[in-house]
Amino acid sequence: MKRVALAVAGVILIGPDAAEARPLRVMSLDQCADQYVLALAPDAELALSPRADDPDAWMRQAAAGRRLVRPTLEAAITFQPDVVVRYWGGEPRLLARLEADGVRVLTIADATGFDGIRRNIRSVAQGVGAERQGEALVSRMDATLAKPARMGRTQKPRALYLTAGGFTAGQGTLIDAILTAAGFANAVVAPSFMPVSIERMVLSPPARFVLGFFDEPRGDWRGAGRHPVLRRLTQGRVAARLPAATLTCPAWFAADAAAILKAGA
Repeated sequence: MKRVALAVAGVILIGPDAAEARPLRVMSLDQCADQYVLALAPDAELALSPRADDPDAWMRQAAAGRRLVRPTLEAAITFQPDVVVRYWGGEPRLLARLEADGVRVLTIADATGFDGIRRNIRSVAQGVGAERQGEALVSRMDATLAKPARMGRTQKPRALYLTAGGFTAGQGTLIDAILTAAGFANAVVAPSFMPVSIERMVLSPPARFVLGFFDEPRGDWRGAGRHPVLRRLTQGRVAARLPAATLTCPAWFAADAAAILKAGA
C-alpha cells in the first residue's frame, strides 16, 4: 500500500512519467465518514463502510451502487486508498499500518456546535482536494440555520431531548446547539449525555419534548424512551421528531434537524 502520490485537482498522477491519471481513491471507515466523502468527493473512487446505505444515513441514496467494504486492514491493502476518512472507525492495527505507509488519514472531530462542524467540513474538503465543494456545503448549512422560525417568540420555550433508548443531552453537546439554533432553551442544564429518570419525568414533566431516533422501529425497541409511561407523558407535548439520519454524525445536516424543530414548533 505504500507509495508516493501527488494529488492534483482531484486526480492522482502515477507511474514513472506521470502519464497515467486515475481518480482519487478515498476509503471511509464508518458511517459518519461515508457522509462526508459522498458529499465532498462524489467523483472519487470510493470504498464506503457497510453502513453507508443504512436507513439512518443522511447520504444513503448517494451511496446506492457504491462499493461497500469492511473497515479492515485486508480491505485497505486491497483497495490501496490515497486518503482515509474516519470519525470513530478503524481498528488500531489498521490505523497503525496506514500511518506507517504514509496514507493520509483525516479524522472528523466530535463537534459540539456548528463552528466545529464548519471546521470538520473544511478539514475533510481540503484533504480530498474539494475546497470549493466544502465552502458550498458550509454555505448551505448556514443558509438552513438562517431560516426563520415559523412563529416568532418573545421567550425561548424549554424542551427536553429524549431518545428511544431513554437518553437526553445537556449543555456542551451538539443536541444543545441544535435546540439553541431552533430557538429553544435546553431543559437539561447538566453537561453531556445522561439517562432520563422516568420517575422524575412523571413528577416534573417538561412542557415540550424533542424526540430523536424514534423513527427506527427496531432501534432500542425496549429502550426506556419507549416506556408506556413516557409514551403517555409525551402526548401533546412533542415539539418535533428528529429523524435518526440528522443525528448520527457531527455534520452539516444537524442544521436540517434545527430546521425541522423550527417548523414543528
